[in-house]
Amino acid sequence: MMWVRAEFAGPRAVVCCGGGVSERKPYPGDLTGEQWPLSEPVITAWKDRHRSVSGHQGAYAMREIVHAILYQGRTGCQGAYLPHDLPPKSATYYYFAAWRDDGTDQVIHELLRCQAREKAHR
Repeated sequence: MMWVRAEFAGPRAVVCCGGGVSERKPYPGDLTGEQWPLSEPVITAWKDRHRSVSGHQGAYAMREIVHAILYQGRTGCQGAYLPHDLPPKSATYYYFAAWRDDGTDQVIHELLRCQAREKAHR
């Protein structure tokens, strides 16, 4: 199955897979519509700096990769036990490790933390 892009419409995530469309219910830890626009430019810039040697763009929507990382972090499940409607552990761990090693995860964390503080008027 090849995940091409993900959009969020109402209570379900609509994920286009190789021309077909499937739906999944969002998980409680998924990024909200307000959080993703903060994270997306950082992730897009990272992807631009780390292009594949083969030129391949990747088989999974970056938002779904982030959701898989958040799901694993929130539930503490092992990578092999990620739900089947999220990207596999190999893709999830690749991005997690790369972002951890170069600090991208901390940049995203700081952006989301600042947004939460502003919302709480702190």
